[in-house]
Amino acid sequence: MGSRKRLRAEANKVARENVASAQLRNYPTSPRKMRLVADMVRGMDVDKALFLLKNSPKHASIPMEKLILSAINNWEQKNEGARIEDAALYISEIKVDSARMLKRIQPAPQGRAHRIRKRSNHVTVVVDARTEAATVESNETNE
Repeated sequence: MGSRKRLRAEANKVARENVASAQLRNYPTSPRKMRLVADMVRGMDVDKALFLLKNSPKHASIPMEKLILSAINNWEQKNEGARIEDAALYISEIKVDSARMLKRIQPAPQGRAHRIRKRSNHVTVVVDARTEAATVESNETNE
């Protein structure tokens, strides 16, 4: 491995040290439906996002809520002794990517067949603690 690549890898490792993430793989809902829920909570504080997901009528909000709880738990394990309330956790990144697609055949009139695509998705949530400067700025804008 070249020296630039090694230095970049070490810098990425240090950057990921205090950031916790969780992934949901191959969830059988179309990515379009899951993105609606992901866009709803992107950038929010964790408490507000969990409250919003718990009261949302969307079907995709249930696995998203569990995924955020998992990311919070991962953050707690990385930062032992730190409290969630003091850290002001927020959803810094959330990605919804398409996963495998099951292809099925639906019989159609006159001997033809239509293809049905059963889509699924991958979701990645990254939870991070707000810095003091960002917390002060968000409090000033709210007042």
